[in-house]
Amino acid sequence: MCLLERIVRWDDEGIEAELVVPEAGLFVEDGGIPAWVGIEYMAQAIAAWAGCRARTAGRPPQLGFLLGSRRYSSQRSSFPSGTCLRVQARCELLGDNGLGMFACRILAGDEEWAVANVSVFEPTDSMAYLESGQA
Repeated sequence: MCLLERIVRWDDEGIEAELVVPEAGLFVEDGGIPAWVGIEYMAQAIAAWAGCRARTAGRPPQLGFLLGSRRYSSQRSSFPSGTCLRVQARCELLGDNGLGMFACRILAGDEEWAVANVSVFEPTDSMAYLESGQA
């Protein structure tokens, strides 16, 4: 399930991606997407950032896990269909153990519609991690 449409820019510190809120499809209700889906937009932006870094280093993208979010706050209860959203994720902490913390936000034009701190985990060997039963 890929909800983002394109990467606008990325660097070692973060990423910015875009999407247009769909008229129909998964999560659409009453002419928009519920604001809680914003956490998934943020997680997918972080995954895209990790994938870009891996490809640049000559490695394939790895499986990662969304651990949770802190202080998710949205200025709206839903994101209206047809709205172009920019999803930004800035790496605040990335440990050698695969744990990461990102400051994220969703913008419509210059207006900030949602913010959160998002925690993620990218194990060194994702298949071994899944098979271990720790996931």
